[in-house]
Amino acid sequence: MARGHTALCVRTLAGIVSQEAAPPAARVAAAGILLDRGWGKPMQPIAGDDGQPLTIVIRQLLEPSDVDLTPTGPTAGRVN
Repeated sequence: MARGHTALCVRTLAGIVSQEAAPPAARVAAAGILLDRGWGKPMQPIAGDDGQPLTIVIRQLLEPSDVDLTPTGPTAGRVN
């Protein structure tokens, strides 16, 4: 249902951006929303505490048959 209002919302935001009488904060917010919608948000790199890219290390792979996938019980989550 919300997607059905997309055109109206974009027109409203564009109207706010172009209204010189609108508060500057509203114009900036509307402009940012329009730019994100039209061009996508900029990529946000993820870094560790040291500023370096995060590294994911997988130490063990399990086959689905090796793990009890029942949500409860004495052997839940144990490796056979």
